[in-house]
Amino acid sequence: MLQSKLFTKMEKTPPRDEESLNAKLLVQAGFVQKLMAGVYTFLPLGLRVLNKIENIVREEMNNAGAIEMLMPGLQPKENWEATKRWDTFDALLKTKSKFGGEYAMGPTHEEVVYPLLKKHLASYRDFPVAVYQIQTKFRDEKRAKSGLLRGREFRMKDCYSYHASDEERDKYYDVMKNSYMNIFKRLELNAVPTNAGGGTFSELSMEFQVLCAAGEDVIYLCENCNVAVNKELSGDLAAKCPKCKDLTNEKKSIEVGNIFPLKETFAKNFNLVFKDNTGKEKLVSAGCYGLGTSRVMGAIAEVKNDDFGLIWPKSVAPYDIHLVYLKSNDRNVMAEAEKFYRKCLEADAGILFDDRDDVSAGSKFAESDLIGIPLRVVISDRTLEKESAEIKKRNEKNAGLVKLDDLDSYISKDS
Repeated sequence: MLQSKLFTKMEKTPPRDEESLNAKLLVQAGFVQKLMAGVYTFLPLGLRVLNKIENIVREEMNNAGAIEMLMPGLQPKENWEATKRWDTFDALLKTKSKFGGEYAMGPTHEEVVYPLLKKHLASYRDFPVAVYQIQTKFRDEKRAKSGLLRGREFRMKDCYSYHASDEERDKYYDVMKNSYMNIFKRLELNAVPTNAGGGTFSELSMEFQVLCAAGEDVIYLCENCNVAVNKELSGDLAAKCPKCKDLTNEKKSIEVGNIFPLKETFAKNFNLVFKDNTGKEKLVSAGCYGLGTSRVMGAIAEVKNDDFGLIWPKSVAPYDIHLVYLKSNDRNVMAEAEKFYRKCLEADAGILFDDRDDVSAGSKFAESDLIGIPLRVVISDRTLEKESAEIKKRNEKNAGLVKLDDLDSYISKDS
């Protein structure tokens, strides 16, 4: 991508109407733009990051045997009345049609997926089934805040698994737990498995929390075992870890995912039953697995930065390489920059080429730091004198020179 063709512009100062660090950085660096409170446009750089996050989630869900689909965001009032949540779900965003009928803008999809699968699951032979989607969700938040961490419109992966028994469901719970840990490892986020059900760490209701001073949740963390319990449900677990008996520490955190059993509630609401191998009718056992993909993007921005800007993990960075050309009267400087740029494109490597002539070197470096691409390659009069390019990793302070002939070793296929 040529930076001269990137229509979005970076701001010299953080936006004054944003409180959270993730929003300040993402808006200033040109990744997102606020339309109104809790609603953001994902600009080209931001969409590339979001797509990479969602592709990682998609790959791990597929590896876990879940099947992707896409359900409607507009949901009938009748389904929410069936679950008795039309008047009790506080953040439910409702709308009326001028032709009659009331609808919910889906914050979650139990009211859709249960009646959907009722038409497809009838026998014990039909199990297990796991389905997921990655979709835009809506919540009527009273006070949308914290940038991408709490919005009125947001992206989310929700997965639902259906089983012939609670035992089968609990086994799949472990599969999903491992999948979530794989996701956060690939995202380079230290997401702490956090008990959300009270009682013991082993209960089958778990949140994945990223430690962050700006987080809205509070957890009691055992740093030896890297397990925790949510403070709201902690009971007597705040004092000692039940595994190693060491003292736990109170930490603020951001919830980026959760997994839990749905038990019988929705199955009863929609009469989702099947016949077992004896012909007896039974309620389906189910589990739910949520992960906020746009919230993950906000969490990464919140915890991976320095005084100069964002520091993206390579797995989700908008581009792998930021090639910076410094204006020169020597045509060979631009020629060498273009030569390396073409090589990257031919190798399908992710590269952003700052080819602009009307921007100073200082501004280019400042913008490069703000954007936070993992590797910066600078080609200028000074570097060309030594037949080299300057290389600097975003998460390191010092830069070094690399011979132009050796630049190819820094090209890797875009993920």
